[in-house]
Amino acid sequence: MSVVCCLGGIRIGAGVMIGPKTNLVTSGHPVPPAERREYTDAAPIVLEENVWLGAAVTVLPGVTIGRNSVVGAGAVVTRDVGPNTLVTGPAADERRSWNA
Repeated sequence: MSVVCCLGGIRIGAGVMIGPKTNLVTSGHPVPPAERREYTDAAPIVLEENVWLGAAVTVLPGVTIGRNSVVGAGAVVTRDVGPNTLVTGPAADERRSWNA
């Protein structure tokens, strides 16, 4: 089973293949703790022609995956992927920190 949360919209090009347990998530919450429960924000996901998403891929809001690209199983896609590109692996890198 795959999950599609499309508050921000999803565009899927011709010939796209989506593996099982894939998550396409177009909405999220602000990062600052005081704002997290106040609202959600959204941005579209675009899967261009002939994209292949392997099993258990997660694509986050605002990401475009270029035509003919392949996303390896289990990858978390946090930023755009150019055309004709293979991407793999998790993306749980520290981006920033803040005081509580």
